[in-house]
Amino acid sequence: MKQYFPDTLKKLRMERRLSQQALADKVYVTRSTVARWENGYRLPDAVMLSRLAEVLGADANVLLSAAAQSSERPNVIMVDDRKLILTGGLPVLEEVFPHANVTGFTDPSEAVAYAKANRVSLAFLDIELRNESELDLCRALLRIYPRTNIIYLTAYCDYALDAWSTGASGFMLKPITPEGVKEQLNNLRYPFWTGGEAL
Repeated sequence: MKQYFPDTLKKLRMERRLSQQALADKVYVTRSTVARWENGYRLPDAVMLSRLAEVLGADANVLLSAAAQSSERPNVIMVDDRKLILTGGLPVLEEVFPHANVTGFTDPSEAVAYAKANRVSLAFLDIELRNESELDLCRALLRIYPRTNIIYLTAYCDYALDAWSTGASGFMLKPITPEGVKEQLNNLRYPFWTGGEAL
């Protein structure tokens, strides 16, 4: 049976007879941050995992493994103002990410609202929208959650240089294919767990 991060952290903390506040004080975070880790709402980064391992007298690899096997289903979104593109693209993403929540949007403001309520692990964004730039949407998503991986989608190569300046992980020409998406996953800035295999 897999030991997921929230259970592992709580078990180690209790073995050390530390309250959430006491652990928070030792690793220099707030008690609510520790609570979020133990409730599965957030995962600490690699630096914090190392700090937790030291404070809890645990093997850092145990915590890293537990974090990688978190039961949280990642959120993957696709934003394109053409419904036809979404209709063709979403099944491809569901095939590649069978354990993720895959959601499509034609309206960027709806994608931003979704991202505020749900941590987005990966966003596929069409660069050219009718009324605004996906480059702006990228920046908005990264302000909400800086570890969101962004992959731009377009039928044109003209935007490639501008796209890279936003901190994107990749750039794909349409139409998307399972093979094309899998190839892009090798370049993710922030790999994430899909419930099937680590990406």
